[in-house]
Amino acid sequence: MSGTEHVKHYALSILLPMLLMAGVTYGVGKAILASPTGEASVSRSLAADRTSLWNSLTDVGSSLSDTPYIVALTMIAAIVFRLVYRHWRESIFLIAAVWSQSLIFLAATGPVGRQRPPVQHLDEAPPTSSFPSGHVSAAVAFYCGMALILAAHVRSRALRVLIWAPGIAAPVAVGFSRLYRGMHFLTDVLWGVLLGVGCVVMAARAILYPRERQRSEVVRSA
Repeated sequence: MSGTEHVKHYALSILLPMLLMAGVTYGVGKAILASPTGEASVSRSLAADRTSLWNSLTDVGSSLSDTPYIVALTMIAAIVFRLVYRHWRESIFLIAAVWSQSLIFLAATGPVGRQRPPVQHLDEAPPTSSFPSGHVSAAVAFYCGMALILAAHVRSRALRVLIWAPGIAAPVAVGFSRLYRGMHFLTDVLWGVLLGVGCVVMAARAILYPRERQRSEVVRSA
């Protein structure tokens, strides 16, 4: 593709979807604020049943997606993928998936302005609102993005299952931990999952599989 075609490709396949996801995230967040959801009862129930063991376990679970760790792990993984696969496609895909969800989260969370659950917060509350869960969207983008890359380079179905198991388990652990620790409502976590998945799919279509998509378009137009 020419330089102009590259710009058009990434504008349509990355920037436009990001703007759309940011707009939808903002709209959904405002809609949730405008209508009672009854989610506070879930947060209170979890807070009432806290134990020292689960406090410790969820501290670890929540830390799996702390911003410094995700940033460091993404950079390390990008370097390793470049050295192992000898091209930049996988590295750029992972960076795009992780950073796009972060940009969308930052663009939407402040304007939405949802208060955190009315329970004791076991973690320090950052200066962002409760909706959506940035921890969860980052966990989905990073761990599922890693699984997608690694699984694409193995042929064994059993190995793919082994790769995807932690790729899915890590975001689930993060989501439950954030709920348990009183940092998010259930809809914050669920939308964080959707946002992370959306960014992984967007980055994959734009960077990992652009040729396959272009080939299918040629076949349809023939």
